[in-house]
Amino acid sequence: MPQLQKFQDFAEQVLRAKHDFGSHVFKVALTNVAPAATAALLADITQVTGGAYTAGGYVLDGVTLSETGGTAKVVITDEVITAAGGSIGPFRYAVVYNDSSSGKPLVGFADRGDSITLLDGEGVTLDFDPAAGVLTLA
Repeated sequence: MPQLQKFQDFAEQVLRAKHDFGSHVFKVALTNVAPAATAALLADITQVTGGAYTAGGYVLDGVTLSETGGTAKVVITDEVITAAGGSIGPFRYAVVYNDSSSGKPLVGFADRGDSITLLDGEGVTLDFDPAAGVLTLA
């Protein structure tokens, strides 16, 4: 999965202290509709519906923040999504958002490059590349 593209509003949200990468819960929602760069809240995203997908998506278990020489880097541990009790999709985009902050502000999204549907029992790994950093602010 490519590096996250940040939403335009994310920079302002950080300066207004809406995100705490040390204590907030971040999730990934799935969509097959290209997210607009100007989207700001989860409600602005058309999520996958039906099947085994639960609105709001999946908790990201490993979100860490580091800083070196004035550059902050957020890294997310890979997330495995498995369809259980039905199919999931189709979806193409993985949207990261803050589930702990009011309105569920968006962080960024990654484009798989093509749509995929997971059939019951199938899984996919959202591969967030720790070497490149998922999201870097310099």
